[in-house]
Amino acid sequence: MKLRTILLVLFILFIAGFVALNFEQILQPTALNFGFTQVQAPMGLVLLGMLALVLVVFLAALVYYQTLHLVEVRRVTREAADQRVLADKAEASRFTELRQYLQGELQATAVREKELADQVQLKLDQVQAALTQVVEQTGNGLSATVGELEDRLERHYPPRGGSEL
Repeated sequence: MKLRTILLVLFILFIAGFVALNFEQILQPTALNFGFTQVQAPMGLVLLGMLALVLVVFLAALVYYQTLHLVEVRRVTREAADQRVLADKAEASRFTELRQYLQGELQATAVREKELADQVQLKLDQVQAALTQVVEQTGNGLSATVGELEDRLERHYPPRGGSEL
């Protein structure tokens, strides 16, 4: 129990005890003046009735405001749940859009990579063909140069009469 509830219960018990101990004095009739009339009634009982009436009005107001508060809390909770659902849907759609965007980018990157690989392969083929041609030309040129050198050597230094081995 809360401290406030315990104090309220103790206060009510104190008042009930006071009324029980002084019940005879509470019931003694007295001349009461209400402003426009005068009546003979027990003053303690009238005050006790007023206290009970104030207590009932206070409790009714408390129940009314508590009910309003509960209704407001339920409304806010429902709105928060609705907003949470909307936020979850929006987040899911953002994830879906991001996934689609990334898949598109990955596909575009794969296409670009394939195109670049094809271009590199084409260049390599061209370079290889050119290199093969240069090697053949160099080989032909060297063969021609070696043949020419042999011819010159044979012209300047004819072979000697003996057998060549």
